[in-house]
Amino acid sequence: MKLATLRTANGGTTAALATGADSYLALPATDVGALLAQPEWRAVVEEAAASTDQTVIAAADADLAPLLPRAGKVICCGLNYGDHIQEMGRDLPEYPTLFAKYADTLVGANDAVEVHGSGRVDWEAELAVVVGSELFRADEDRARESIAGYTVANDVSMRDWQSRTLQWFQGKAWDGTTPVGPVMVTADESGPHDVEGFNVRGYVNGELVQHGNTSTLVFGPAQLLSYISQFTILRPGDLVLTGTPGGVGMGMTPPRFLKDGDVLATEIDGIGRLENTFRIHAPVAVPA
Repeated sequence: MKLATLRTANGGTTAALATGADSYLALPATDVGALLAQPEWRAVVEEAAASTDQTVIAAADADLAPLLPRAGKVICCGLNYGDHIQEMGRDLPEYPTLFAKYADTLVGANDAVEVHGSGRVDWEAELAVVVGSELFRADEDRARESIAGYTVANDVSMRDWQSRTLQWFQGKAWDGTTPVGPVMVTADESGPHDVEGFNVRGYVNGELVQHGNTSTLVFGPAQLLSYISQFTILRPGDLVLTGTPGGVGMGMTPPRFLKDGDVLATEIDGIGRLENTFRIHAPVAVPA
């Protein structure tokens, strides 16, 4: 199944089931994270789908909110594709390179992204993993079982801020700059992608700038969840971004960054597409 979080007319949000018929069925939960927090969430969805008292929203009218607007943890892995590691001039890592964002960073699949104060706004198309059950000090098999599903994300990075220190946090955790969605595809319905890999693509103004397959990840989804769970509890509705393939702007010669009005699209076969227009309010002079 495919689950989304939609904005409602009263200013709130609701979890929703994509029906496959160009519509969404509203579910009895405020968002996908709140739905996953219910131990029998699958039964909740099935009951809503079978009910005669349904609220159906046409896909054309759906306002897609961030998939997990209240995610307790948003943990990201950097340098996890061989080609991206190479373009950044690094060696293959022995352990995952992790950093964190907050739920405040997340925006919806079609939301405009406002950036104030950075002149080096870069793109990073990524597969993200949604946690479906509590996980602590788990092995990879248990971690794999805990995956509720997969979604699309873009770890938009402010490279000028990121490069100020050895710590990446200040270039990664900007409010309202990380698109996530449009849906979560449940792990049991992701088809062969979870074994063979998802094709991840990124576009700037329609130009293909990134293309990778998650089968080439240094640390796969289950490995990442298992590793993270050794030091912190993962809970339903937490989000883990798995890293980006080669083709980021900073790795180009010369480096290239988003400009005001650019449209950044991120898509993963079998899941969906993000399309976000950037409004960049940055200093005119950008350091070389």
